[in-house]
Amino acid sequence: MASQIPPDKVNLRLILVSGKTKEFHFNPSDSVSVITQHIYDNWPEDWADEQYPPTNILRLIYQGRFLHGSVTLGGLQLPTGRTTVMHMVARETLPEPNSQSQMKKDKSGGQSNCCIVV
Repeated sequence: MASQIPPDKVNLRLILVSGKTKEFHFNPSDSVSVITQHIYDNWPEDWADEQYPPTNILRLIYQGRFLHGSVTLGGLQLPTGRTTVMHMVARETLPEPNSQSQMKKDKSGGQSNCCIVV
């Protein structure tokens, strides 16, 4: 299925919501915005029946997290010469990144869960 991966490139296997996949080679210095623009400009023929969203709403998901446009593959420490799997979806806005304290607060409902015994 995959061609030979150049040793200085990151091979991205992108999976759509429909389950269709396609592999692309990128430089570690390429940012998410460069990658999504490349995919948009080179929309695979076997994805022709998929919705063709505007490039500004194509989003990559890696390890369960939406990636912001300025993130590079090297910044994610993705290995060159190997395949990394990411999901690609169309979504207009990205969720705001939460700090750990905000996540803990959200899980507890923002209230203290202690009780006082007298």
